[in-house]
Amino acid sequence: MNLLEVKSICKTYGSGEAAVQALKNVSFSVMKGEFVAVVGESGSGKSTLLNMLGALDTPTSGKVFIDGKDTFNMREKELTVFRRRNIGFIFQAFNLIPELTVEQNIVFPVLLDYQKPNKRYLEELLTILNLQKRRYHLPSQLSGGQQQRVAIGRALLTRPSLILADEPTGNLDSQNSHEVIALLKEASKKFEQTIIMITHNRNIAQTADRVLQVADGVLTDFGRCRE
Repeated sequence: MNLLEVKSICKTYGSGEAAVQALKNVSFSVMKGEFVAVVGESGSGKSTLLNMLGALDTPTSGKVFIDGKDTFNMREKELTVFRRRNIGFIFQAFNLIPELTVEQNIVFPVLLDYQKPNKRYLEELLTILNLQKRRYHLPSQLSGGQQQRVAIGRALLTRPSLILADEPTGNLDSQNSHEVIALLKEASKKFEQTIIMITHNRNIAQTADRVLQVADGVLTDFGRCRE
């Protein structure tokens, strides 16, 4: 079953002679629980694609369906709620709130949605992420790898249908990078999370189930990676 359907997405910035085609007729689908890596050089269009998938920007033409829902056919308020409940974001810069503890950062999206966090699931995540002993620490008291694990926990706690990770290992050393990728793969398998990860690192990309490449706005599907 496909969780994500991208149909003929085009994105053009500017007009006339100054027009830049960031995405050119991009179409692909992603199954539920699949871990997909998107590679490409700087300026290739991969970050623009991620913004389209996360409904953070609108295409010039084309459609994106998440779990059968047309994200670009929603009113702004409806889209905001849908995005908060169905899409988790993991950023290269972590984007943690410095005044909040590890636990508070993880549960913040749930509280923002006026919901109560699932305490059992929170404890499970803290255990998987090896953050039990850091739950009351502030981001400034954590290493880069620990901060990224907090960001992963924050993305997972709402049990979103889709997780979008933008260069999640970009600010990490080799060991922490491997740990973060292992956590994402575990989340994909254990919690049936569908994950799309932007990365410039082709070695890391090869750990995904499938690799897509964006070059000059055109997407190429390299298919499934070998186990």
